[in-house]
Amino acid sequence: MRETGEGLVRGGAVVFVLGAVATVVTFVPLFLHLTPLPSAAYAACMLMPLGFLLALLGLFRSARAQRRRANAQH
Repeated sequence: MRETGEGLVRGGAVVFVLGAVATVVTFVPLFLHLTPLPSAAYAACMLMPLGFLLALLGLFRSARAQRRRANAQH
């Protein structure tokens, strides 16, 4: 059986990694004194905190479901 928040945690991890890659790709031209990327590239960096938030919500959802199952057994 699939855990309740497992999909959110996995999806959040994927979005976080995409945001991390976007952050590295965005800041490399600044350190190498190349032409900076457009603003849309900087907006893609916001995927990192979004992915973290999704994973955190998945963890909370999973914990709530686990607590409900434990309370139902008592």
